[in-house]
Amino acid sequence: MRAVLIPLDGGSPIELTKELVLLGRDEECDIRFEQKSVSKLHCVIVKSDGVLLLRDLGSTNGTRVNGQRVRRAALLPNDILALANVKFRVHYGPETASPAVAVAPPSDRTLEESDQTVAPISPNPLPDVYPPDASGAGSGSVAPPVPRPPGS
Repeated sequence: MRAVLIPLDGGSPIELTKELVLLGRDEECDIRFEQKSVSKLHCVIVKSDGVLLLRDLGSTNGTRVNGQRVRRAALLPNDILALANVKFRVHYGPETASPAVAVAPPSDRTLEESDQTVAPISPNPLPDVYPPDASGAGSGSVAPPVPRPPGS
């Protein structure tokens, strides 16, 4: 699998050639950054079963995937990866492809492509039905109404 990080600021693409890539400002890092907002040991990316797995290493300014701060995440094609304020688009491709291949922006991805779903937020986080008891013979009855403060 060929994986490339394409800088959103127009810099040169960074090909991830190793199975494990350490990113940060430290001299020991595989991919080094000069920006002070990037931690010395910011994050690590591992190639596993055709997917990139990311783990933040306790960075000061955080690692974000598609705007969401993460400690661990799978990087999918066209995801936006941000190390502090340094942003990249994730590109997967065949071994012979050029990193200059046009990729669709995240907004053009379908739900199936992104494999991300958004669960609706329930106004009442309590279940409407009591779960079964330890014997497995639950009542299945409807939970009693929760008293609400006046004026709500």
